[in-house]
Amino acid sequence: MLGVVAPFLKGMGIGASLIMAIGAQNAFVLTQGLRRNNQYVIAFTCSLVDAILIVLGVAGMGVLITSNPMLLVLATWGGALFLFWYGLNAFRAALNPGVLTPKDGAAEQTLKKAIVTTLGVSLLNPHVYLDTVVLLGSIGGRYPEETRLWFGLGAVLSSFLWFFSLSLGAKWLAPLFNRPIAWRVLDCLVGLIMWTIAISLVAQAIS
Repeated sequence: MLGVVAPFLKGMGIGASLIMAIGAQNAFVLTQGLRRNNQYVIAFTCSLVDAILIVLGVAGMGVLITSNPMLLVLATWGGALFLFWYGLNAFRAALNPGVLTPKDGAAEQTLKKAIVTTLGVSLLNPHVYLDTVVLLGSIGGRYPEETRLWFGLGAVLSSFLWFFSLSLGAKWLAPLFNRPIAWRVLDCLVGLIMWTIAISLVAQAIS
């Protein structure tokens, strides 16, 4: 039992650090949560998309990488470089924080439009594939087959927790994120998490 706790928690930590990065998807979930426009369906759709991609990454990409030591090395260093780059962008964003200002008087969207728009915001963003299929898949692939699933489940759980928390708390979070300092703090936190994970990957590769 203890052997699955570490990969599960690491999956949650890495998944959360990637999902919490500020972008179009989070802004969309937050604004629709504020307007109460199908916010639970939107949160579930975002989480489901992430879950499918994470499972594909950890199962498919993980098997491919672990079967080839050279691919494992390349994925480890590639993942570390990507995390350093991602963290650097987060720190850059912290230097020039924006604000979230939902449009007033927006017409309430239908359920169908909410789902279609959510799928567009999620699947048309190239970062979602880098985060879930490539990055989480390559990191999860380093674990033995019996614990790889727990890493993926941790990442999936963090996705569901984040999007539903964002949607449910939108009414209280939106006024906070009208202040640049809130984005600055969150960006700095994401940057620190990214760099910490990247350093751990480099340390594993060197050892």
